[in-house]
Amino acid sequence: MSPRTILAALAVLILTAVPGTSHEFWIEPQEYQVQSGTPLVADFRNGQNFKGIALAYFSKQTARFDLGRNGQFTAVTGRMGDVPALQATAPDDGLLVIVHQTAPSTLRYATWEKFQNFADHKDFPDIRSRHLARGLPEQGFSERYTRFVKALVAVGHGRGHDTPTGMETEFVALSNPYTDDPKNGVRVRLLYQGLPRADAQVEVFERGPDGAVSVRLLRTESSGETTVPVRPAHTYLLDAVVLREMPEGSPQVWESLWAGISFAVP
Repeated sequence: MSPRTILAALAVLILTAVPGTSHEFWIEPQEYQVQSGTPLVADFRNGQNFKGIALAYFSKQTARFDLGRNGQFTAVTGRMGDVPALQATAPDDGLLVIVHQTAPSTLRYATWEKFQNFADHKDFPDIRSRHLARGLPEQGFSERYTRFVKALVAVGHGRGHDTPTGMETEFVALSNPYTDDPKNGVRVRLLYQGLPRADAQVEVFERGPDGAVSVRLLRTESSGETTVPVRPAHTYLLDAVVLREMPEGSPQVWESLWAGISFAVP
């Protein structure tokens, strides 16, 4: 095993040893606008406030890794330990969608406070009453979590549209941030099990050209849609979480499903 692979594996172990569900996970292309036939490079990142460490590609931690255009997807064949995780060649002109679904991971909570903080942050204020109503302990319980993330990249002219991918939860961009007027914002739809998810919190991270990050909270309408105000030369990450009960008898008692999408505005 190469030194780079060893370091990448250590980074993963460090991150999985801490409360992973307090952190966002996203795909970050090194360039959000590329030309056809040129390198297409992107990192898997884990962190907070749109800043985080680059993670390596490992097949055992990957349930799905695809490149798609206008609803047609091709699987990415990564090399174990690759950092950046995506190293490919940009296809023909259009809006390219990078899709990544992680394999499920497990997190154990030694104290109630850490789980409560996570639930509060992700807008589940009734979590304590739901937890106690099930007769669950307030410490020493586990949660399963899975990430469902996308990134939008403009290849050449960048024209095209995002589509549902069939992941259990996901954002679908209804606007093209590279070709539509930014004054109208970027319209997105949040899906859960293929249906619009209404009245859900959407956390929006905005990073400026100077690297400064601001955060705002939006809510989806009955259609599962919301409009994200955007500014030219800024980069965006959207995050929304489903928190649901695990079936009785499961070793984990809660499950979180994380939807994320990242893109830039020229």
